[in-house]
Amino acid sequence: MAAACPCRPIAPDTAAARLLGALWFVSVTTGRWGAAAGGGEETLKCEDLKVGQYICKDPKINDATQEPVNCTNYTAYVQCFPAPNITCKDFGGNETHFTGNEVGFLKPISCRNVNGYSYKVAVALSLFLGWLGADRFYLGYPALGLLKFCTVGFCGIGSLIDFILISMQKLKSSKLQPKKKTGMSGSTLENPGVGLVLDKTKSIQSNVLTTPLLFISASLC
Repeated sequence: MAAACPCRPIAPDTAAARLLGALWFVSVTTGRWGAAAGGGEETLKCEDLKVGQYICKDPKINDATQEPVNCTNYTAYVQCFPAPNITCKDFGGNETHFTGNEVGFLKPISCRNVNGYSYKVAVALSLFLGWLGADRFYLGYPALGLLKFCTVGFCGIGSLIDFILISMQKLKSSKLQPKKKTGMSGSTLENPGVGLVLDKTKSIQSNVLTTPLLFISASLC
């Protein structure tokens, strides 16, 4: 004959109390683990914030060039402010709790490099005083400017060639010759609304082609 089971049914109130106790224990232990895990995570960098967690100022525009101020290597930077109650590492690497008025990081934006020379002035000099070499002097080519002055614009042929090259922005300032160290690819003359950017290849081609043509025109005089 089987022995009677000594187990007694658990009262509903006792079962509920035990269940609540188990849930409380689980919540306390997992909460501590979660806090420990959260404390071990590295603070997010401010530049890694998502869209909507920061706001950036509009760049300052140069009235003469219509490009952002301090444009270097085709890049300018604007100040960005994380939203209030955001904690992140600023551009100095310091963990900061932001209130919305502190700069968190600098955001790069693309821009065009300009060289300080006016496109309109260069064209006007080439058109009216090109036979005296004024355009070459203005763009920083005094040797060719002197030759044009002594040969009356290489008998007019050199003046015509320079006028075409300057009008097409194939001839740029001597200050914008390619630099090996910086790797910059050239810049435009200051001309708001004209978005043509001269690159290194075009600069080399224009310099290689222009000089022989000018000397050939001088020999024909």
